[in-house]
Amino acid sequence: MIHPAVAHFAVSLPIISLVLGLLYLFKPTEIMSKISTRFIAFAAVFVVIAYFTGKEDGSEVYKFLSIEGKELLKEHAQLGLYLAISMTIVALVKIFGCFKNIFKVEIFAVVLLALISAGILSQGKIGGELTYSYGAHVKDHAEGRACLAENSMDD
Repeated sequence: MIHPAVAHFAVSLPIISLVLGLLYLFKPTEIMSKISTRFIAFAAVFVVIAYFTGKEDGSEVYKFLSIEGKELLKEHAQLGLYLAISMTIVALVKIFGCFKNIFKVEIFAVVLLALISAGILSQGKIGGELTYSYGAHVKDHAEGRACLAENSMDD
């Protein structure tokens, strides 16, 4: 199960890209344009990889989830697809703006990246809920919850 490791990069790289993009907007130099563009492209690659690894890992854990967990996993997968597509589009827009030296296009890409970053943070929250509330990727999750329930009854 490689998705948890890839997902951490898929969350952090767009945030770093956003910070670099905002720095570029405040000090628009060619080198900052190239750096922020490369980070956005790299972040897009990780978001796409996170989607495909999540699709693979999700099919493995689906059968072990409760009904609520299964519904949340479906929502998580659908949002992941939207984020992978939109992040790829933003990376292409930013690359176009960088190579053609069109500052307004790069501004547009950074604004879109801010919106996508909010979606990615929400996606990370859903992934955490799947892991910690529903036991996705957690071995013997049901046994651990039963043990915790027994301990709370003893108190």
